[in-house]
Amino acid sequence: MRDSTDHTELASLGWREWVHLPELGLSWIKAKTDSGARTSALHAFDIEIFERDGKQRVRFKVHPRQHNDVETVAAEAELIDQRHVRSSHGKRTFRPVIRTTLLVLGRQFPIELTLVCRKRMKFRMLLGREALRNRFVVDTGRSYLGGRKPARGKPPRRTTTAK
Repeated sequence: MRDSTDHTELASLGWREWVHLPELGLSWIKAKTDSGARTSALHAFDIEIFERDGKQRVRFKVHPRQHNDVETVAAEAELIDQRHVRSSHGKRTFRPVIRTTLLVLGRQFPIELTLVCRKRMKFRMLLGREALRNRFVVDTGRSYLGGRKPARGKPPRRTTTAK
């Protein structure tokens, strides 16, 4: 069955983008768009599942910057699921899943994220096909179509999309 979405109306993302997760207190995270991954994944560690007011929650820490294990953001979210996920290396892991808001290209929408240690990976976040579907097409030859992370004290630099 073909997807009837008119792809000419979808916004383009580069193969890597700076994204924000405002509900988790995380901004300017470099994410790799990965249509091979079903669910998006976020680098997390010290993951702890607990119960509050009859609901399961998860608290965790994130090193949001590549090559920086000093800067740490603590976050907490409702646990919506736990799933077995097979990595690109074929390793199967059992991961907590949360739902949060993603902000990219000026668009804000809910996404599911699996939490997993990605400290050996180049990107702290993967943006999977469920988040991309019917919202974006990926231009594999371009990067940062939503702009680049600003230098301290400067406004964000927007990458031109004109060809």
